[in-house]
Amino acid sequence: MEKRIELEKRGRPASQITDLNLDNCRSTNIVGLTDEFEALESLSLINVGLTTLRGFPNLPNLRKLELSDNRISNGLENLVTSPKLTYLNLSGNKIKDLEALKPLENFKSLKVLDLFNNPATAIENYREKTFAMLRSLKYLDGFDFNEIEASSDGYDDFSDTEEEVDTDEESDEEIDNDEESHEESDNDDVSLAQVYNDNLEDDNSDWKVESEENEEDSDEDDLSDENGPGDKSTEGEKNTSAKEKKKSAENNEKDGPSEESRGKKRKHDE
Repeated sequence: MEKRIELEKRGRPASQITDLNLDNCRSTNIVGLTDEFEALESLSLINVGLTTLRGFPNLPNLRKLELSDNRISNGLENLVTSPKLTYLNLSGNKIKDLEALKPLENFKSLKVLDLFNNPATAIENYREKTFAMLRSLKYLDGFDFNEIEASSDGYDDFSDTEEEVDTDEESDEEIDNDEESHEESDNDDVSLAQVYNDNLEDDNSDWKVESEENEEDSDEDDLSDENGPGDKSTEGEKNTSAKEKKKSAENNEKDGPSEESRGKKRKHDE
């Protein structure tokens, strides 16, 4: 058993180990398991060949203890150093009477007890007497007081260590946080989409205003091209011809009467 314990430690200090499996290591009594394993919550000693529990260490945080398929007939008082014990499996041992179970009355947290394949199970009214003795007990040999079989989930709940339960609670909290973060990200996406659409609408409205202004300018330019240049040239020509006529009239007045008028005057004088 000592060699097996060293292998299971894997270089870790005993004070940090919470789960220890020593199944099938051969020993008639507890050897190498000391009070240093103060953090231990789950211990398995299945099919080891134990005949006694003498020397069982002080394990104040132990909740689950597997002792099935050994040769234990008494000595359960050696387990009182583990007051938090919740799950105890003694199936396949040599317990002959209910008197050997008396020390278990001190375990106020004991919920699950398995005595299957022990001589004591053949005692008349064995189940009723055991439940009456151990008030905190919920399941005996896999059934409750009304002989309703425990579901696998409900049965395992009492055998889980506190660390595992805490881990489950933490995983539930992580799931809730993930869902909240997903919801927040969805809300952020919606708000970003709305802002993006608003910006697009503003850009489109500006583009429409600019396009309308450009169209008005182009229309004015077209009108000025059609009317403006032609009118200017016509007015210029008219002004030029008027000036020429005026000048010619003035010149005629300065030069005096024309030859024609002079001829007519001579004839008239003659």
